[in-house]
Amino acid sequence: QVQLVESGGGLVQAGGSLRLSCAASGRAFSSLSVGWFRQAPGKEREFVAAIRWTAVSTDYADSVKGRFTISRDNAKNTVYLQMNSLKPEDTAVYYCAAAIRPYRNAAGAWEYTYWGQGTQVTVSS
Repeated sequence: QVQLVESGGGLVQAGGSLRLSCAASGRAFSSLSVGWFRQAPGKEREFVAAIRWTAVSTDYADSVKGRFTISRDNAKNTVYLQMNSLKPEDTAVYYCAAAIRPYRNAAGAWEYTYWGQGTQVTVSS
């Protein structure tokens, strides 16, 4: 069993930055691949970024490439999502998710077994 807790969300003006954290407990964190997804009101959940357990490989949605960076600190059992140059369309609840096996499709929600409760990110124009 894995527990995931997101933090770091909030209200920020367009062009600003936020860093989200996903703290994991309950299982060897270093063996988990982790992804970030988001869901805006009235929209489907969408993939944002993912990092493999090896931390060698990362994947990003086209909409966030060059603005968001995913990283991990296995010593702290935490994955981060640094979000720069935020836009109003980035407004959503952001969720982290953990895959207990290496994913073949980072953007596929079915790849992930455990999910956090989410943290709200609001970007004002």
